[in-house]
Amino acid sequence: MTTVLIVDDQPMQRFGFRMLLESQDDMTVVGEASNGTEAIRLVDRHRPDVVLMDIRMPGLDGIEATRRIVANGDRTRILIVTTFDLDEYAYEGLRAGASGFLVKDAQPEELLAGIRAVASGDAVVAPSLTRRLLDAYIHHLPQPAAAAAPPEEDPRLSSLTEREREILTVVGQGWTNTEIAERLHLAESTVKTHVGHVLAKTGARDRVQAVILAYDTGLVSPA
Repeated sequence: MTTVLIVDDQPMQRFGFRMLLESQDDMTVVGEASNGTEAIRLVDRHRPDVVLMDIRMPGLDGIEATRRIVANGDRTRILIVTTFDLDEYAYEGLRAGASGFLVKDAQPEELLAGIRAVASGDAVVAPSLTRRLLDAYIHHLPQPAAAAAPPEEDPRLSSLTEREREILTVVGQGWTNTEIAERLHLAESTVKTHVGHVLAKTGARDRVQAVILAYDTGLVSPA
């Protein structure tokens, strides 16, 4: 049974989500919150598998709530559900640690499939789409001042083998497992094993966070 917390400041939106989720035999709603502060409290109480997280809410918004929930190291995964498609909200949500995002006008079966995917540890954003988001909004980040000495390598990369670093780089470039297998002449099962090792060694929660890691560490630069 997948447990879900619904976070949205609109009561009718929460009601609609609850009706849909409770019609499923494999899902149950453990609570509702109307803002980020309530969401954090209810996550701490119920430890849901998935949080359906709105972004624009009074008080603490969904981005900061996502950031704090993820920082607590809980197993709960965040699925951003936003009115806005491919904008800075989705970008910030992914960087905050969300495992994916959907727009609110998605079909019911898309929402249900997204919840199931996130609950199982998958990401509900294609790697290529994640890269397009990062390419579009990476320039909004403040640029670091020029340093006198080259920066030290990010410690998250230090435990990676040469092959794993290569895998992380091409994951950051938006390649799928099939594309990696074909272009690097590897079995797809081997690629999946390498990706799993990269996630485990770097602490990335899923493939989306691996793409962001590749940008943050300079393995991939915006196009």
